[in-house]
Amino acid sequence: MPSETEKSTSTPSGELDDARIDERDHEESDGIALPSHVAGSGTLDRLVDTARDYARAAASENTLKAYAKDWAHFARWCRMKGAEPLPPSPEMIGLYLADLASGSGPSPSQSASRPLSVSTIERRLSGLAWNYAQRGFTLDRKNRHIATVLAGIKRKHARPPVQKEAFLAEDILAMVATLPFDLRGLRDRAILLLGYAGGLRRSEIVSLDVQKDDTLESGGWIEIFEKGALLTLNAKTGWREVEIGRGSKEQTCPVHALEQWLHFAKIDFGPVFVSTSRDGKRASETRLNDKHVARLIKRTVLDAGIRSELPEKKRLALFSGHSLRAGLASSAEVDERYVQKQLGHASAEMTRRYQRRRDRFRVNLTKAAGL
Repeated sequence: MPSETEKSTSTPSGELDDARIDERDHEESDGIALPSHVAGSGTLDRLVDTARDYARAAASENTLKAYAKDWAHFARWCRMKGAEPLPPSPEMIGLYLADLASGSGPSPSQSASRPLSVSTIERRLSGLAWNYAQRGFTLDRKNRHIATVLAGIKRKHARPPVQKEAFLAEDILAMVATLPFDLRGLRDRAILLLGYAGGLRRSEIVSLDVQKDDTLESGGWIEIFEKGALLTLNAKTGWREVEIGRGSKEQTCPVHALEQWLHFAKIDFGPVFVSTSRDGKRASETRLNDKHVARLIKRTVLDAGIRSELPEKKRLALFSGHSLRAGLASSAEVDERYVQKQLGHASAEMTRRYQRRRDRFRVNLTKAAGL
């Protein structure tokens, strides 16, 4: 019988090969280097490292992680089919897309795969295009082997997007009411109220710093005034300012909740939202991950009894961090353009997609046409 050490260190040769090739692919994707005719020096080598840092900053960390997973999945799929992922082959990519849509064969990590949604397949294709570009190749998405297959997948499998339920004001108040008034509770209260009033993404909430340029990984900073808080965000669509006014009551005011958290956590520099000690009495210097916001929402939805008529699994599936943004868009009784600006949308049509419970027949074109 093999020992526990042998069990823990033994790995199938195929997985070892995958790991080696994945590592090689990672090295190849880091395509910034000195031209072959230029001699290296300490200064130039440092500039190469600096350029690589800037290149990595061209996309968000979550996007880069998703692209890395897309490439790893495709590379393993190719090896299982006896092919190579490089150079790009439109014919192979067309077959890959067909496999993802039909679920006809086993995936690299499962005995049987399941069909993926059209949006996921399109995301995988974008990930492949990005990865090929980093390796010095161009993937022609208009090539007939890719474009025709993708068009057929859309025609056969496309469905309306599944939208998360929006939080209304009474939902947020019920969720906040379940939180204790210890340090951890003050932090989570500020996260929920600020995320709702600002229509913020999970990543935008946790990337905030107290001041400008406090940390390298900052995604924005806050300024607190007498009438409210101004958030300057380096968001998905570029820089934008989000104004969050003070509420009618201190108990539910997002700006007051933010002030309370910063005061009692003794935070005046660095990340706004950080983890706390195990006993919940001390704030650390470690920035929260955006997954904390997702877990917080799931937990408080259950604790507050929101949609309690449904089984727990369905209740949890209804809500996510996106529900905060959709909640603001659905609840704010103001001109649509103000909501559009707050959410950072380029078009009113995008904002309307977030309005779950709006008056869909406010503009009656039938009557306007004289019928």
